[in-house]
Formats: sequence, C-alpha cells, structure tokens
Amino acid sequence: MQYVNPSVQDRVLFVVRSVLEQNAIKADIHPESRLVDIGLDSMDMVALMLKVEAEFDLILPQPEITPENFQSVRTLEMMILNQLGPGTG
Repeated sequence: MQYVNPSVQDRVLFVVRSVLEQNAIKADIHPESRLVDIGLDSMDMVALMLKVEAEFDLILPQPEITPENFQSVRTLEMMILNQLGPGTG
C-alpha cells in the first residue's frame, strides 16, 4: 500500500477545484480522476502548474512538467512530495 500525505493531497484537490471553478467546470474530483477526463485542457494545465507552484512555494523543474505527472491528483501529489523532499510525507 502506498503512503498518502493527506495534507498534500487536500491541498492539491483544493488547487484542482479552484482551476475547475475558474473555468465553470462542474466535476466530481477524486485522487484517481484523470484531469483531462474532467475537462482540463492544455491551458488549464498551465494554470494548474502555476497554482501548484504558488500553493507549495516551489518552482517545478522542467523535467518534472510532464503529462505523466499531471494525469491525476495522485500523480501531482507524488511529484510534489518528491520535490518537497524527505520529511514531508
């Protein structure tokens, strides 16, 4: 079983929901929901990336900005935990 950091996951959910609301997208979002399936397009992903950086006070390295890392709340959470380093999980 994978360890999940609820506070990071909750913050990612908050950021994703804010992008959805900004675009008037009504969707039920869960950690495993695919972001493109709930209605986010490439411009929304850029907005999401910027909001993630602001929320977690970090700058994502270019190699981390991949479709794989932006597939779902769970993949975003794992990438963020990796960027924040040891002791954050």
